[in-house]
Amino acid sequence: MEQTKRPNIIRKIFSIRGMGQVLSVTSALILMCIVFSILNPNFFSGKNISNLLRQVVPILIIGIGQSYVLITGNIDLSIGSVVGMSCMISATLMTRGVNPWVAAGITIICCIGMGLVSGLLVSKAKLPPFIATLGTMIVARGIAQIANNNYNTDAIGDAAKGFRSFFYYGSTLGLFNTVWIGIVIFLIFNFILSRTRTGRHIYAIGSNVEASKLSGVNVIATTTKVYVISAICAGIVGLITTATGGLGTMDAGNGYELNAVAASVIGGVSTLGGQGILLGTVVGAFIWGVLNNGLQFAGAPVAIRNIVIGVVVVVSVLIDIIARTGKTSKKNA
Repeated sequence: MEQTKRPNIIRKIFSIRGMGQVLSVTSALILMCIVFSILNPNFFSGKNISNLLRQVVPILIIGIGQSYVLITGNIDLSIGSVVGMSCMISATLMTRGVNPWVAAGITIICCIGMGLVSGLLVSKAKLPPFIATLGTMIVARGIAQIANNNYNTDAIGDAAKGFRSFFYYGSTLGLFNTVWIGIVIFLIFNFILSRTRTGRHIYAIGSNVEASKLSGVNVIATTTKVYVISAICAGIVGLITTATGGLGTMDAGNGYELNAVAASVIGGVSTLGGQGILLGTVVGAFIWGVLNNGLQFAGAPVAIRNIVIGVVVVVSVLIDIIARTGKTSKKNA
């Protein structure tokens, strides 16, 4: 009886959409960890693992937001700038005497507004997502710059100790609070994507927009939602950035949009839309983190790390495109 059940369980796991890609990249992640631990035994030290987890969480969170957008067949280039906007708005408010939690709430509302603008430009105004989010990227970075009159902020002060502890320095049950935040965000958005009607609509739009409309999917509302989710994720990372440094910096989040895409596509989220699961984004974020951390331990300069990660992203996208177009041509044949 046990022998007949095991194949069914394995078959059930592999039948989950995108699970094959997740298992493949997980194997690559394990192999990388083994290689880096051989190169430097300190790679698996408790201190390094703890630091690695905190480095990965911001990339994981923005990767989740970008994954939502990519699954609809779109892209969000504004994520990094929204991180910077969130960092500067929250820090500026705190340095001017606003309660840290009120400042955080106002910041997230501002980020939601930016997500709404991006979503409506893409879904309602029919602008190409590249152009629409390039525009909001520039606007968000401009807001970050004028939030404190083109200056980085002063330290957010002792009044923000609780805020900094919650978002970065504090720990619960042996894990930094930052890690718990990442876990909670993953659980919430994974449930939405995999278990709700909104999630089914997101996949449907990415697979075929016209067929989705005919099936009764509100494409404008659903597309706008994914951009709002992306902006919320970026806003949370901005708050983590503020808590980490204890001040607001205008260049916070620079390049994060590319890191978000990297985590998503390495984890199997298709740039062509309609495919991918958030578990893959988790693995993709860890591959990004392990590559950065491991190459740093190996003494590789930042330039080499960037080149390696860039090559991995390009190869991941190429494999996805070849696989998807190959399947399409077979079906047509």
